[in-house]
Amino acid sequence: MDDFYERDIMTLQDEDGNDLEVELLDTLEYKNEIYYAFIPVEMNLDESYELIIMKLEQDGEEELLTTLDDEDEYDEMYQIFNERLEDTFEPDGE
Repeated sequence: MDDFYERDIMTLQDEDGNDLEVELLDTLEYKNEIYYAFIPVEMNLDESYELIIMKLEQDGEEELLTTLDDEDEYDEMYQIFNERLEDTFEPDGE
């Protein structure tokens, strides 16, 4: 039963206006920036996935989630989130 686990689901919109439902897996403050790691809601366990990593940015008084355009920044954050998520979702005793 999933009664003990509430998923944090939200809808992101790409630059073409397409909606994508994602689940928030982790949030991290790193080098004075706040990063979020998501996976698509509509995927099954047999599928491989790429983490969707976004950064919180201020636009005046508005907060926006933006994609990481810098490949080095993405690679660094992917590695950090991947290690954190492995620790979180590693089965006990297996």
